[in-house]
Amino acid sequence: MVDPKDIESHIQRGMECDLVHVDGDGHHFEAIIVSPLFAGKTRIKQHQLIYGVLGERMKEEIHALSMKTFTPEAWEKVKDQYAIGAR
Repeated sequence: MVDPKDIESHIQRGMECDLVHVDGDGHHFEAIIVSPLFAGKTRIKQHQLIYGVLGERMKEEIHALSMKTFTPEAWEKVKDQYAIGAR
């Protein structure tokens, strides 16, 4: 089983992020990711960036990953809706 904190660290090492928060049961995960790299990209392109960072882990260790991706500006508008803060 994979620790959600390990996925958080992997994403943070692989790309510039203001916030990464991952919850999960070891196989199925939910992530909130805030990055300036998402600016000007469609939601699909944003998710593809994350899949690229996770690489083979998506095939071998992570069976499902639900993502909410935000630019820092978009996050400022919605962050109060989530029970997490900057790390």
